[in-house]
Amino acid sequence: MLWLQRTVASEVTIEGIGLHSGQPARMTFQPAPVNTGLVFVVPGPGGETRIPALVEHAAPAADLVRATTLSHGGVTVHTVEHVLAALYGMGVTNCCIRLEGGEPPVTGCASSLPYVEMLDRAGRCDQGLPATYHKITRPVALTLGDARLEALPAQDFRISFEIDYDEELIGRQAATFEIRPGVFRREIAPARTFALMRDVEGLRRQGLALGGSLENALVYNDGVLEGGQVARFPDECVRHKVLDLLGDLALLGMPLQGHVRASLSGHAANVEFTRLLAKSERRMPRIYPPREPNHWDIASIMEIMPHRYPFLLVDRITELEPGKRVVGLKNVSINEPFFQGHFPGHPIMPGVLIIEAMAQVGGVLLLSSVEDPRGKLVYFSGIDAARFRQSVLPGDQLRFELELLKLRGPLCKMRGTGWVGDALVAEAELMSTIVDA
Repeated sequence: MLWLQRTVASEVTIEGIGLHSGQPARMTFQPAPVNTGLVFVVPGPGGETRIPALVEHAAPAADLVRATTLSHGGVTVHTVEHVLAALYGMGVTNCCIRLEGGEPPVTGCASSLPYVEMLDRAGRCDQGLPATYHKITRPVALTLGDARLEALPAQDFRISFEIDYDEELIGRQAATFEIRPGVFRREIAPARTFALMRDVEGLRRQGLALGGSLENALVYNDGVLEGGQVARFPDECVRHKVLDLLGDLALLGMPLQGHVRASLSGHAANVEFTRLLAKSERRMPRIYPPREPNHWDIASIMEIMPHRYPFLLVDRITELEPGKRVVGLKNVSINEPFFQGHFPGHPIMPGVLIIEAMAQVGGVLLLSSVEDPRGKLVYFSGIDAARFRQSVLPGDQLRFELELLKLRGPLCKMRGTGWVGDALVAEAELMSTIVDA
């Protein structure tokens, strides 16, 4: 799979009260550079404290009661899971979360929906660089009390969850979702936090749920919902458990590829399981440290392009502005198989393969604009104004620069140029279409 790094396009702020503290809170999403990750920024009299949303900053399991807490530099933020689920579920990899009040504000309902609506107002911006992601390559499992979690290899990211309550309206519920922005928005983000009426007073004695109410949370009381509440989904409780788990898995600090299955799990087990995953260090797609961390290496390119030897003709992407332009490199070696016949004793790269390499670089630009490029191919539909200015020889490095001229549905038109050093060697206008494989 391929995830592009993504941030918010502009600042957006909400105010409300903390779900557990009941105190006023204010939170702002701010754009962040590539490779920043999700970071809480907490202002204070001595300056700002930055708390990366990483599992090493999570409180110990024994301290995680009904919420997930992060601490760093003597500063603590509480109940971060709903915010992190929104960012993680909507594919935002880089964001500064400026938080005043110690806990994200609840506005409307205690779910991720208000934060998804924040992202809609801010807009999201692709940053043109692949995100390193955590790939499950072998089963990983954890049992903690009655809770069990496991991660299995898969071609996508999905969560399965089972719960079993002795409350008649909840009972046994199970759900499985592939985690993608559209699915998260519709099926998971609106699911509200819930509590049993018999537990509410005990929670408040512990200083919890002080900002909870019948307006923002579901309260079950011996077969009825308090205050005439109506569930948004027949299985809203298990969906909220999926939401919580997603927020806790966000503490990996990167997207996840695999199938996570959970049973009877809460924040303590979720966070301990995330710690276990973080120790396994199964990180892709970079298979070695890139010399230029802002370039796409070959492993990243092969995540999105279906071509393979001897027809993969792009070695590195050095620049990518999603929806605008791309720059890529092809290193031309005497070992290229086409030099055996073109021409013996006088090796010259065929013009048609120069255009093919140019088109493959353009294909990275097109496929990176698709929310889910799996099972997609880019087909040539036309070539105009092709010109070959100079021969390309073994030892040359071809640099292709392509600009998107028009994009209408699956059809696009690009103008491309090919360079060796400062010399223009080829140019063309390419028409392509994205099709299902």
